[in-house]
Amino acid sequence: MPRRATVVGSGPNGLAAAVALARADYEVRVLESAPTLGGGVRTGELTLPGFRHDVCSAVHPAALSSPFFRAFGLRERIEWIHPDASYAQPLDDGRAAIAWRDIERTARDLGRDGRAWCSMMRPLSTDLDGVVDFTGSQLLRWPRHPVTTVRFGLRALLLGTRAGRRAFATEEANALLAGVLAHANTALPSVGAAASGLFLAAHGHSTDGWAFPRGGAQRIADALVDDLRAHGGEIETDLLVSSLDGLDWGDPDAGDLLLLDTTPRLALTHPGIPERYARAIRRYRYGPAAAKVDFALDGPVPWAHPDVAQAPTVHLGGTRAEVEASENAVARGTVTDRPYVLAVQPTVLDPTRAPAGKHVLWAYIHVPANSTLDATELVTRQVERFAPGFRDRILASKAMTAAERFAYNPADIGGDILGGAFSFAQAFRRPTVSTTPWRTPMRGVYLASSASPPGPGVTGMPGWYAARQALRDSGERLGLEELFPRS
Repeated sequence: MPRRATVVGSGPNGLAAAVALARADYEVRVLESAPTLGGGVRTGELTLPGFRHDVCSAVHPAALSSPFFRAFGLRERIEWIHPDASYAQPLDDGRAAIAWRDIERTARDLGRDGRAWCSMMRPLSTDLDGVVDFTGSQLLRWPRHPVTTVRFGLRALLLGTRAGRRAFATEEANALLAGVLAHANTALPSVGAAASGLFLAAHGHSTDGWAFPRGGAQRIADALVDDLRAHGGEIETDLLVSSLDGLDWGDPDAGDLLLLDTTPRLALTHPGIPERYARAIRRYRYGPAAAKVDFALDGPVPWAHPDVAQAPTVHLGGTRAEVEASENAVARGTVTDRPYVLAVQPTVLDPTRAPAGKHVLWAYIHVPANSTLDATELVTRQVERFAPGFRDRILASKAMTAAERFAYNPADIGGDILGGAFSFAQAFRRPTVSTTPWRTPMRGVYLASSASPPGPGVTGMPGWYAARQALRDSGERLGLEELFPRS
């Protein structure tokens, strides 16, 4: 009788696990609580007909460097857009700092900080495979690229402390760095945020840059679903799994598997969970949340600095001091009047996302967990600050508070879209300290979400590592090369 695998959650990690197990000849069933598939890589008409917005993630710097997605052939399965400008940081008085894919161009624009920027970023972007290897698995192992690992670690330690504020002299370079560090949604400075920011910045100067799929993030989920179904997998939507007690997922004694692309808290509902493991899951911390706003626009955002229009990803927060003040306020439980805004304007390079001549803008701010704040006005004012006339371009908008996000996706605890607080400690304890953190003590049950290593990001790697661990525990040592043979 064939072995069965049940995957709860259809985000990119759950689908990656499902694809791997289906290719390993398991009968795979995916259970999704929402009416549509994709988890954090959904795309839909959130404002007006014809305007397609990404529901959660929008730009995917790490997707094309992910070992799983490389083996899967994601680059070849969907069309990718590779911006010349990976990200931008507008400043007052019409100034802006741009992280171009071409690091030399970035250096020229940064003037006297150009050499320091290259010294900081070039070794990491040049050996991006080494950065991905070190950051893309559990940290409790010897790195395959020790020189790059040491470089990365030393830079993270520097930028994660107050001493890092002396790494650059100009307001432009400091602001450009602050914008990418703030992705971690934690107090600044911190080593965790520095590691996250360096990882992203290294991708910004790589061959692919901060790429994103033409047509929206949904294309990633669609490619995974197509492969899953081609290998016999099945998907059920509108099926909320709130408890594992009574869930029919097969017989673990017969080799059947259950993989959770969910919050680890769902494991607490397993009737056989040991108390020690339950305590570890309860200790796992979740971080601040995101409050999102989507805009339908009757034209492009009228940025004061023209080069900002070339960057699909724009960090709005002003100077490094302002960005840090915004993030530290959120960590204390409040929101400033000038919050850090992470914005994406995909239609500057992808006209398929809106009617002819129209545009979409995706934006969120960080807020305390479970916040009911509607961020529309705060975001609008911050965009207008660097793009006078933006307000007049708005045709419609749609806000999602942190509390609404939690209700929409129960895996986003309190609206935390990173799967848990992004701290240095939780890089090792995600959600437990272990050389095999994807395996739970319950036979046949595995964690496959961003709450397990290597953490957040659209990489598919937590799902792949969970599936690989399950296969190894079943006596099969199948790797990516065997599951995705090249013709």
